[in-house]
Amino acid sequence: MAKQTKGQVYDGSQIQVLEGLEPVRKRPGMYIGSTGYDGVHHLIKEIADNCIDEAIAGYATRVEVTLLKDGGVRVADDGRGIPVDKHPKTGKSTLETVLTILHAGGKFGGGGYKVSSGLHGVGSSVVNALSTKMIAEVRKIGKVYRQEYATGVPQSDIKAVGKSETTGTTITFYPDPTIFKETVNFDYKWVVNYLRHQAYLTKGVYTSVVDERTGDRKAFYFEGGIQSYVKNLNIGKDVLSDDIFYVEKQVEDCMVEIAVQYNDTYAETVKPFANNVLTPDGGTHLVGFRAALTRVINDYARKNGLLKEKEDNLTGDDIREGLTAVILVKLPDPQFEGQTKNKLGNPEMRRYVDQVMSEYFAYYLEENPATAKKVVGKATLAARARKAARAARDNVIRKGAFEGLNLPSKLTDCSSRNRKDCELFIVEGNSAAGS
Repeated sequence: MAKQTKGQVYDGSQIQVLEGLEPVRKRPGMYIGSTGYDGVHHLIKEIADNCIDEAIAGYATRVEVTLLKDGGVRVADDGRGIPVDKHPKTGKSTLETVLTILHAGGKFGGGGYKVSSGLHGVGSSVVNALSTKMIAEVRKIGKVYRQEYATGVPQSDIKAVGKSETTGTTITFYPDPTIFKETVNFDYKWVVNYLRHQAYLTKGVYTSVVDERTGDRKAFYFEGGIQSYVKNLNIGKDVLSDDIFYVEKQVEDCMVEIAVQYNDTYAETVKPFANNVLTPDGGTHLVGFRAALTRVINDYARKNGLLKEKEDNLTGDDIREGLTAVILVKLPDPQFEGQTKNKLGNPEMRRYVDQVMSEYFAYYLEENPATAKKVVGKATLAARARKAARAARDNVIRKGAFEGLNLPSKLTDCSSRNRKDCELFIVEGNSAAGS
């Protein structure tokens, strides 16, 4: 038996165990996607999403982000404040538990939130782990509590440092440049865009950003929610109707919210969200919406004689030409594809969205016949254009197949594939052909 050298020995001492937040610092990309521009801005999103969750739950009305001169970020809300009492399992304060332990939070059912964008419960603790410094301040039960951390490690016990008549949480953090080697500078425009979207998706919440580096500031408040969002998406376009179709309906323990308006362009603009998270790859909620939209418009067109009996149904592509829509679903247990959450997978959401869209959009068309006629008319024109384009394409391909053959120059190509519509005339001389 060959003698093993020290470097060849494979036993328990070779197995590395990462504890606490060590895995986050060791493999940050697994938790925030990247350590570049997107990753450093994802830190703001993770903390601010917690504030938005408070607003969705009805406990917060303001979310404020401040880009500090010294490179840090401060995110504050006027919600209930993270609990500061001793956690029954960890024996530490709940604040410290949430900020230092992965998958600790009130977002796993039966906790503090019915719906949440922070599905994986790693947001706050991951930001803590990837920051050289984090300061947590909680305004709760008449006092201000404070605790500081460095690379995820508490630097002191939680302490009451003052009094407060308000409630809420303020998190200040500084990204670690040894992790984010590309940049630790925050893009003001990115923050503006993020907070604008959150204000659209959470109607009645006030969001703001202040850039202390430049003095720039922006604030957003949209009482109309996703209706305001659709209106904004159609700026600069001629809409078929000023009226925006809108429905908000609870189905089981989920909420379905949809806003729709058509314009005279040829493009489709649909923004699907689940728990305020944009799902660019769609998912079951988008499938349900599209199926209902296509079926309802075809049914209306047939019922009202806008489509003749022999005409084919309008396709989904025909119907979605010029469509602007925002679909927002809120559900207690969203099944996303990975931490990036690009696609919703909950099968029940297809049925829920289809059900709500079918019932309420059909009623909308019946109550707004002028708008309905314009929508069907636009889809009908799209169908004709599609068929004409296909015929032209087929004609080019067919002619290309015979190119080079010495066909008689007097023959005229037939444009139909139906035998009953095609005839061949054999005549003698040009004069006979003319008759």
